[in-house]
Amino acid sequence: MEKTMPFVRFCRLAQIAGLIIATAGGAAPAVALDKVRFGTNWVAEAEHGGFYQAVADGTYRKYGLDVTIVPGGPNVNNRILLPVGKLDFYMSANTLQAFDAVENNIPTVTVAAAFQKDPQVLLAHPGQGIEKLDDLKKLTLFVSKEGMATYFQWLKADFGFDERKVKPYTFNPQPFLADKTSAMQGYVTSEPFAVETIGKIKPKVFLLADHGFSPYSTLIETRRDLVENKPDLVQRFIDASIIGWYNYLYHDNAAANALIKTHNPEMSDALIAYSVDKMKAYGIVDSGDTLTLGIGAMTDARTKSFFDTMVRAGVAKPELDFRRSYSLQFVNKKVGLNLRPKN
Repeated sequence: MEKTMPFVRFCRLAQIAGLIIATAGGAAPAVALDKVRFGTNWVAEAEHGGFYQAVADGTYRKYGLDVTIVPGGPNVNNRILLPVGKLDFYMSANTLQAFDAVENNIPTVTVAAAFQKDPQVLLAHPGQGIEKLDDLKKLTLFVSKEGMATYFQWLKADFGFDERKVKPYTFNPQPFLADKTSAMQGYVTSEPFAVETIGKIKPKVFLLADHGFSPYSTLIETRRDLVENKPDLVQRFIDASIIGWYNYLYHDNAAANALIKTHNPEMSDALIAYSVDKMKAYGIVDSGDTLTLGIGAMTDARTKSFFDTMVRAGVAKPELDFRRSYSLQFVNKKVGLNLRPKN
């Protein structure tokens, strides 16, 4: 089935038309693509698949963009490159980073949310009577430093979790595997796969987003000056990225996966397939508001609800002007809805 893209913005068409008129009587020159640098927050993986899809299948080029993806990693901090102009867009982890930017007067703004659900999970051993989130309170919990400062504060405030039960999580599943009375943090798209592969067990999985922890995740951030001075470029990047995500999840993603493996040779086909399956099964990208507004959707009500939750948990300051952290100018336009399978 032929994939079609929505109308390119008027100003882009006017630019092209002007060039054609100016060169009447001869061959019109090719329109130069706008160069865009997009930094991710980790090494290439399926969780970045929609962006790689839009590069690999030419969607960005159809929208007049020459996009270079700049992968992140354990020793790479792409986020600091955005406000100084070394990147045009950046993939931030979740809504809390956008709040942090406002608090610290960093001139960036969130313009789309690739993930409707944060993929953060807690994993427990099977056969230990752990059936609901509350049951995890009696276990030893392996939680990272970042997790303690964010989602664990919500677990304390809303569910009564105890910091005395926590041990540092070092991104190694072995301590969890060795202790059946423990639970471990992770992402629903990766750590359960590692536990199943290494430990030969199928862990109990608790997606925090399904229990009230409601930030957006894998957000597209840009600079405020780009929004003000080049809104057409921002719109084209977001629209093309949305199309990329629909095609990555629901259509042929082989070229995108090959590009992911080029950027990250350690990535396996099995983990990519697992990650895509879990993104779809848990509605990480396409659920809730996206079903009517399209992938990338954000709303004022959802953001305010999360902000109130974080204030209650002591993570966000109540006087923070959280509304400055995001813009709805470029999303909720139903871009790509025709690409979602009917069944």
